[in-house]
Amino acid sequence: MGKKQIKKLPNEAELVKEALRVIMIYAEHKGVVKFEPTDSQKDKIAYAYRFLLHEKQIQPLARGQEDQPHMRHKLAMWISRKLPADHPLLRDH
Repeated sequence: MGKKQIKKLPNEAELVKEALRVIMIYAEHKGVVKFEPTDSQKDKIAYAYRFLLHEKQIQPLARGQEDQPHMRHKLAMWISRKLPADHPLLRDH
């Protein structure tokens, strides 16, 4: 059996960037982390995923799906529900 393919959202890369921006501000405001410019995108995504789990903002990924593509998708889904319906990143181009 092969891995199940993730159906990407329109603008998923940009949604992930926005999710990271929002989560970083929130986490730093709470005083739980200080991000550095040298932190890798991979590390930020893993941290943001774990942070949202800890904050009970998202459901955990299924066992075996705790990888970067699934975490990125989870972050994109999370922010897509937080943005106003008319936000430009939610437009299906």
